[in-house]
Amino acid sequence: MTRRLGMLCRMRPELRDEYLALHAAVWPQVEATITACGIRDFTIWSHGDVLVASFSYVGDDYEADQARMAADPTTQAWWARTAPCQVPFDDGLEPGATGSWQLLDEVWHLD
Repeated sequence: MTRRLGMLCRMRPELRDEYLALHAAVWPQVEATITACGIRDFTIWSHGDVLVASFSYVGDDYEADQARMAADPTTQAWWARTAPCQVPFDDGLEPGATGSWQLLDEVWHLD
């Protein structure tokens, strides 16, 4: 069964250009790890400094695949570059590689 997910965070305005440049040339190993961990159709949009991401998960154990992705050294290096560019959408959350992104509740979907 495919699971659709959406996430939200903000870019630090002073690091916007750096974040966009990184995503204009995502490292191939990062993309390979994302795919190996069951993620498909991953898209990030921006509106001003707001980032919205959506993707489909096609694996059997989302938490285990997320842990496997987080343990990957190349992904960790990628997150070390992208995390400083991001801040949580809600000010009360801790910034971080994955902590800046907040999961969204799906309200409606049309296939």
